[in-house]
Amino acid sequence: MGIEFVLDPELTDGLRDEIVSLWTGVTNAGGAVGFVAPVTRDEVEPVARAAFAAIGDGPDRLLAGYEDGRVVAMLIFVDNRFVLKDHWCTLKRVMVHPGCQGRGYGVAIMREAERVAREIGWDALHVTVRGGLGLERFYNGLGYKEVGRLPGALRVAPDDDRDEVLMWLPLR
Repeated sequence: MGIEFVLDPELTDGLRDEIVSLWTGVTNAGGAVGFVAPVTRDEVEPVARAAFAAIGDGPDRLLAGYEDGRVVAMLIFVDNRFVLKDHWCTLKRVMVHPGCQGRGYGVAIMREAERVAREIGWDALHVTVRGGLGLERFYNGLGYKEVGRLPGALRVAPDDDRDEVLMWLPLR
């Protein structure tokens, strides 16, 4: 058993459907992946379609983690689309299926992302996290350092603004 990673898997209709389901499930389990629970597939699909377009047509790249043939983890390497930032990359939509939590898949996909980034030749990885969920501890444990914080930048509900925390992992 375990998890197997594929960089740039073919974005078939089936894979797109699996990702939308994963994204919806992760959000509804409390994951901070661009939405606030509760969320429906209909709400996730337009955002997912835009992400799929940037992956399918470039320049973004998908890293998918499979267990027994189904997607249970994923993240997107998002290109900065600015020549002065070509030497580093942002990770977005980092998620692990709620039913697979506690198996080390979060650490595994982040380590695989680091390996891939080094292979590509990037000098650093960047990720932002929603404050108030303890995610900084997870990324700190992987070697990421907090390099900035935008106070109250994320409005998750009326009268509930969260910090957006900028995390950085130098690779060189």
